Amino acid sequence: MLSPEQKHIQQQIIAELGVKSVTKAADELMHRVQFIKDYLRRSGARSLVIGISGGIDSLVVGCMAQRAVEQLRDEGLEAQFIALRLPYGVQADAVDADAAVRHIQPDRVLSINIQAATDAVLHSLRQAGQSFSSAGQQDFVMGNVKARQRMVMCYAVAAANSGLVLGSDHAAEVLMGFFTKYGDGAADLMPLAGLVKEQVRDIAVQLEVPLHLIEKAPTADLESLTPLRPDELAFGLSYKEIDAFLTGHEVSTQAFDIILRHYRSGEHKRQLPASPLSAAH
Repeated sequence: MLSPEQKHIQQQIIAELGVKSVTKAADELMHRVQFIKDYLRRSGARSLVIGISGGIDSLVVGCMAQRAVEQLRDEGLEAQFIALRLPYGVQADAVDADAAVRHIQPDRVLSINIQAATDAVLHSLRQAGQSFSSAGQQDFVMGNVKARQRMVMCYAVAAANSGLVLGSDHAAEVLMGFFTKYGDGAADLMPLAGLVKEQVRDIAVQLEVPLHLIEKAPTADLESLTPLRPDELAFGLSYKEIDAFLTGHEVSTQAFDIILRHYRSGEHKRQLPASPLSAAH
């Protein structure tokens, strides 16, 4: 049972992340597609770009993006959606990523293998004399490099096509700090902001996403030593518990403590770069 103080903290976090306890998937889908359309129109850009990983989040955003540009074209505006496949070497769940692309049916698909670029970073670090305390630490650091290399590719393609980059982070990931700063956390638009994991899955149902992709265990798949490691294993609790917290329901004190620890340690990821000006406030 949470104390009144813990419940107050819970409500503060829910408000900060903009989570609604009850949503209607059809309405959320329409609202978020319209958001993408409005932003693209105002920006003067002509394309949308996102990397498709094989997970449900990027798949849902990809579907939203394709729907948005098709509607914009019907309204007389030139627009396209470019889906990127960004494997590091051979992707363990490439079959799922390919299935996601087939479901989206994007205007264009580019496949860019980030292994050479990522390995070049590691080589340069070693040449400069940078060492790592363990194989695990190196693997973790390079996992973040992979995430940032993928965003480098997204922005390069966007720049070449007068485009904007979409991200797929949602409230559950933001709560847990489960994104790479300046990697998957860097984007021009975050269409899933304020949604919990189950709400994303509900929108996927509206988009008629194949069931095996909706029910697939979420994984960031950044670390080579632990390929396809489930997010929930990294968290130490389930998305069900995280969603319950974010929708204002009772959670165990153990779950609360884990969530609050992740939320506080990830504070720097949710903020603009700190400066003397920001510190003054």
